[in-house]
Amino acid sequence: MDPQILAIMMVVSLFTLILLGVPVAFAIAGAGLLFGVIGVDLNLFNLLPSRIFGVLTNYTLLAIPLFVFMGILLEKSRLAEKMLDVLGLLSGKKPGGMAIAIIVVGILMGASTGIVGATVVTLTMIALPTLLKRNYSHSVSCGTICASGTLGQILPPSLVLILLADISGEAIGPLFAAALMPGLLLATCYIIYIILLSKFAPHHVPPIDEEERNTYSKKELWIEFFKSVAPPFLLIFAVLGSIIGGLAAPTEAASMGAIGALIIVFLSKRLSLEILKETLYETMKVTGMIMFVLIASQVFGLSFRGLDGDYLVEDLFDAIPGGMWGAILFMMLVLFILGFFLEWIEISYIVLPLVLPVFHALDVNMIWLGILIALNLQSSFLTPPFGWSLFFLKGVAPKEIKTMEIYKGVIPFIAIQIIVIALVMIFPEIALWLPKAIGWM
Repeated sequence: MDPQILAIMMVVSLFTLILLGVPVAFAIAGAGLLFGVIGVDLNLFNLLPSRIFGVLTNYTLLAIPLFVFMGILLEKSRLAEKMLDVLGLLSGKKPGGMAIAIIVVGILMGASTGIVGATVVTLTMIALPTLLKRNYSHSVSCGTICASGTLGQILPPSLVLILLADISGEAIGPLFAAALMPGLLLATCYIIYIILLSKFAPHHVPPIDEEERNTYSKKELWIEFFKSVAPPFLLIFAVLGSIIGGLAAPTEAASMGAIGALIIVFLSKRLSLEILKETLYETMKVTGMIMFVLIASQVFGLSFRGLDGDYLVEDLFDAIPGGMWGAILFMMLVLFILGFFLEWIEISYIVLPLVLPVFHALDVNMIWLGILIALNLQSSFLTPPFGWSLFFLKGVAPKEIKTMEIYKGVIPFIAIQIIVIALVMIFPEIALWLPKAIGWM
């Protein structure tokens, strides 16, 4: 049988296995092994040990468990809960103030955890009952929480950006710098949407009642702000500033971030042996899952190239009209559609290694393209029916929250994400200005 036909069958069987519920790493490795043996032979996998060794000894990837530890510790210590209360009360009597506070906390948590599941579950458990009690619309509440929780996908130090750097061969520093402005632009657009909603449909986002606002004086609120909100913000600023400014490599900055998180939680008198054990367990689980998928993807990649799949992808993109822009638009559409059914890590390690060589050959700026991909992958967390943020929220939401209310709530935020992707596509300097200003490019 034609090897390229086998390559297509391998990709189809992989998606079938994933949709049937087979764990991602087993599906990737299983499909790769089966079709590699059928289409080539076992000698194809002689290169596998060296490729796995290359993954496991990749110094840059050491940043993953350190950033995960930093984020999970801040989440487990419930600092986010205090941040949300303080920011919500500081918003005063303005409609939509609590929703804006959730977006700001989503920015802070996203930039500290980089883990969407942890952020969405935390925000749901902390904020959703509070919003419902304050008569916020169910759909707006759910949409705001889901969208805010996914900001960690684009705001550095995002796990997506770290793995994109590994897949594309680009340095992490420029990628982090390039992601900062689009990430903040996206968060700003979310806030503008809430402000417009508060102007034209204030009944969906009512203000906090006066009795609750009077529980703290202005002075007490600002003291709580400097105790609960400022330290995580300064930690994130120090970690990202050291990477983007070229003062430290991502791995060194991540280790300082982990130590800084320990100090903050200790000084807030929230550190305990139980929290530390839970944090270490979750860190090992998340890191193990990511590394297992990385290793499995080496099997799949070897088989796909052994079956001449890379030539198949080149021929496909050559057939797309419109040159470079046609190829980019086609890839973005494919990634967006896949996001309805697959997780970002599956898309990253199945699709991107196959298509990125095409864009290398077209001499596309890979930093800019990487940010477009990261923004696109972020939308996969919100798109029904299999958006993982929707599942995370539904899993811990009160029973009165209906699935259709969650779907309805995220639609405006998906539209905002598409608008921001279009803006970054049309105006590349949104992403490239900061790396150029620093001297990375």
